[in-house]
Amino acid sequence: MKYKGYQSVVEFDDEAKIFHGEIINIRDVITFQGSSVEQLKQAFEDSVDDYLEFCKQRGEEPYKPFSGKFVVRINPQLHQVIAIRARQEGKSLNSWIEQRLSESIA
Repeated sequence: MKYKGYQSVVEFDDEAKIFHGEIINIRDVITFQGSSVEQLKQAFEDSVDDYLEFCKQRGEEPYKPFSGKFVVRINPQLHQVIAIRARQEGKSLNSWIEQRLSESIA
């Protein structure tokens, strides 16, 4: 499920007969649960809204969904090889890597 840019994963606990979920695209831990799809969706949205309000009351910026920036440390020789390959294909290193990552999860 998605709401206000936040995304969750949901599982069903067969023993307890309840759905439970967690928001996955931020560093904070936010969980929710419901016994029906409607309750689960409402609990997810309420959890996001409560989190945003809690942050506002404390004067803190809430963790935002991922920005799209991250640092990766790799072997210098590999860095050189992919930089050359990107250049040969007329692409920036970032766009070349993004394309390869996208292809790997497709």
